[in-house]
Amino acid sequence: MTPPERTDRTREQGIEFGTLAEDLTTVEYPAACTELIDTYGDETLLLPNGSQSLRNVLEPLQNEQFDSSADVRQAIIGLVNKKAIGREGYSDRTPPAPGIEDNREPDSF
Repeated sequence: MTPPERTDRTREQGIEFGTLAEDLTTVEYPAACTELIDTYGDETLLLPNGSQSLRNVLEPLQNEQFDSSADVRQAIIGLVNKKAIGREGYSDRTPPAPGIEDNREPDSF
């Protein structure tokens, strides 16, 4: 048996996992999604514009199995609702994000 994965990260892609980040590293993998929902379903994920329970996030994957805590985290990141998005359409890169019109003249260096 391999030792559980360790992580000091509790925030990823705008999602605050809190104690769930460490809890997921102690699970024996592979783990059924239903097992994770039964054990940790009431845990709350904090999002930039609200929150969502782990149960609510993982319900669409009830028939899935996860091979690691990283797999669970990736599934969560992909499934949280739009409350995880900060400013929709925002990009700190130029040119503007697709679909956004910007009539400003580009900066000259």
